[in-house]
Amino acid sequence: VQLQASGGGLVQAGGSLRLSCAASGFTSDYYTIGWFRQAPGKEREVVSCISYNGAITNYASFVRGRASISRDNAKNAATVTLAMNSLKPEDTAVYYCAAAGPTTSLTCRTESMNYWGEGTLVTVSS
Repeated sequence: VQLQASGGGLVQAGGSLRLSCAASGFTSDYYTIGWFRQAPGKEREVVSCISYNGAITNYASFVRGRASISRDNAKNAATVTLAMNSLKPEDTAVYYCAAAGPTTSLTCRTESMNYWGEGTLVTVSS
C-alpha cells in the first residue's frame, strides 16, 4: 500500500488549503483513510477520516465546521481530499494520510491505522 500526501504549503491565517492523498495498492476496496497531523513537540492527532465508500466521515473538534473530507475511489485505490478553510496558526503541522483495513467500519485512531504516507507540511502565518 502506498500513500502520497500533497498540497501543503504556506498560507496566511484565514486562508484555505486542499490536501490530497493518493492511495494505491490496496488488497480490496474496504479501507478507511484518514488525515492526521503532528505539530512540533506534540503527539500525532487525528484530523478527519472517511469510510471506504465515503458514507461516513468524522472530524476532530478543532476542525469541525472548517474542513471537509471526500474521496474518489478506483479499483483498490483512492484519492482523498481534505479541504480546510479559516486556517489558524495553530493548524501549523505536518499532515499525514493513513489507511486502515480491510474494514467496512470507520476506523479513525492513530494506533489503528495500518499504513502511513509521508507527511506534507502546512504552515499558517499570522
